[in-house]
Amino acid sequence: MTEISVAPAAKGQPKVWTRPLRSLLGLAMAALLIAVSGTLVGFGYVRARDAALVNAEADMRAFSDRLIDRLGILSGRTTALVGFTASIANSILVPPPERMSDKIKLLREIIAQSSNLDGIFAGYPDGAFIQAVDLGAPAWRAALDAPEMAAMAVRSMQMEPAGEHSNRLIFLDKDGNQILERRLLTTGFDPRKRPWYQAAVNGTMPAAIGPYTMATTGALGMSISQAHRGNGGIVIGADIDLGTITEFMARERLTPQTVALVMDAAGKPIMHSDRGLMARMAALKEKGEPDISTRAADPLLAGIKANLPMGNGVSFADIGGRTYIIMTSSVKSVLLLSGHRTVVAAPLDELTAVANHNLYQGLAIAGAIVILGLLAALFMARLVTQSLGQLTASANRLQDLDFTAPSQVASHVTEISTLVRAMNRARDAIFTFALYVPKELVRKGIESGQFAGRGARRQEVTAWFTDIYDFTTLSEQRTPEEVVALLSDYFDIFNETVSAHGGEIIQFLGDSVFAMWNAPVADEHHAENACRCALAVERKLQVFNADLKARGLPELRTRFGIHTGTAVVGSVGAKERLQYTAMGDTVNVASRLEGMNKVYGTAIMASGAVVALCDDAIAFHPLGQAQVKGRATALELYEVIGEKTNCPETVVSVERT
Repeated sequence: MTEISVAPAAKGQPKVWTRPLRSLLGLAMAALLIAVSGTLVGFGYVRARDAALVNAEADMRAFSDRLIDRLGILSGRTTALVGFTASIANSILVPPPERMSDKIKLLREIIAQSSNLDGIFAGYPDGAFIQAVDLGAPAWRAALDAPEMAAMAVRSMQMEPAGEHSNRLIFLDKDGNQILERRLLTTGFDPRKRPWYQAAVNGTMPAAIGPYTMATTGALGMSISQAHRGNGGIVIGADIDLGTITEFMARERLTPQTVALVMDAAGKPIMHSDRGLMARMAALKEKGEPDISTRAADPLLAGIKANLPMGNGVSFADIGGRTYIIMTSSVKSVLLLSGHRTVVAAPLDELTAVANHNLYQGLAIAGAIVILGLLAALFMARLVTQSLGQLTASANRLQDLDFTAPSQVASHVTEISTLVRAMNRARDAIFTFALYVPKELVRKGIESGQFAGRGARRQEVTAWFTDIYDFTTLSEQRTPEEVVALLSDYFDIFNETVSAHGGEIIQFLGDSVFAMWNAPVADEHHAENACRCALAVERKLQVFNADLKARGLPELRTRFGIHTGTAVVGSVGAKERLQYTAMGDTVNVASRLEGMNKVYGTAIMASGAVVALCDDAIAFHPLGQAQVKGRATALELYEVIGEKTNCPETVVSVERT
């Protein structure tokens, strides 16, 4: 988990939360990719969904138009055949058995011209009846027990001289030749009582009846009938098998769950794309029961009926937890089902399935792009942060005034390369500056918080001054270059030793050194460490002087003055140039003690204040009291002669030459 840190703020500024650059770049890249991909995918989905809806409405409208066209063709062809028979077929004007061969020939020709006809028939005012059926339908062949070679059957009902009806059934082969005749039992069938007869008798226009389930075949059918022009009591009719229409409605569905209907003017469904449901609807109609859309057995039909759009329009409805698009179209100028409406209802989720699939596919692709982009961003961020981490390490070394090596960071990022060069220039500048300002003093001052601008405070310190015997004479005898080289080596000893004992060299004053303990960093044993440092410098100077003597150079003898007391310590100076120093009587006394070594012939002189703090660790030789220039009271003077070991009587002294 990515940690959130709070960066320390400058004084007076609020704290700012920070995160690793890798996390920020990763989050930014992920957010950008998600926003762009999401927008593109969403825009594409909306366009695809809208296009799917537009195409679906166009397909639904085309389906309705094709259905109406099929109804029109079927209706027109059947109406023409019936009308032709009713207009010019003179053989029909006389009831059977008169002109029977002419009637059979005519009916056979009519059936041959229309594959959708279930049968062609004629009813007479006296109850006579003649009907021809195509035995290509298995239901008719089974119902009539037709011979194997029979292609058509003709049934006739005629009046006998005794006033009774007789039934005859004639079977014809494919060439129209009679192959069998049967006598049938008399039934109570009366064509004059059938709806098709009553709708057309004595009329001038064709009439349509149905749809209904045909008694013999069980198929869904309708009847078109028309009175004969020569005798209005004679009605010619044809049964139409609507199986091709229902098959078309089922076959041409837009989606697997699309429903196609034909509804009458009252809103009752009379045709359905589901043939099983269509049979149930016809059965209910035959029994005189309510239509199936009002029954709980089919809530979809009830929902469609309740949400039908006005006129020829489109509506949306939530039915059974799914949203459906419902479109209606009026059936006009078609005798068959004239005044009815076609209804197409399709589930929205199926219509937009392709759009939804594209959406999921787009989301998957977008997710993959986001992941790849995130990995790429993390990889790039790692390269950048690796360089920045190296630069940060270099900056931390600069903060610690560590100039051991320049920043060696290779980067293809222009800004980072520029920053590397700037960091190295800053390193060189600070390194040069550090030669003039004590590094440890600066480091400790920053750590202690005492380098925060001009200001000073009173605190106890141990001040430490040194000077070289007869340095003026030595300088006169040597060139300035030789003196500077000699002093540089001499000061190296002081810089190293003072730092090793926890002190800070505040200033080099000609051949003198001003050092201080207990500031800027607190030192509990500051007086002891100042004395130990003076003794250590003396030991190193013995080795240094031996080397000078071997090279024929004059030896450098050093005097030390050490005093402990209160001083004003801090940064003083102009706005543009400050110096960390200590001021006050303590510093002046230390300087005076250094000079008094000449009077007493000593090398390291300390005050009683120093002895009071470290006489258990440092061996002193009392020199008595003396008046120091600039002070009203006398001081107890002591010579520092060595360091005490664990044995109180043992003293490690420095042999002086």
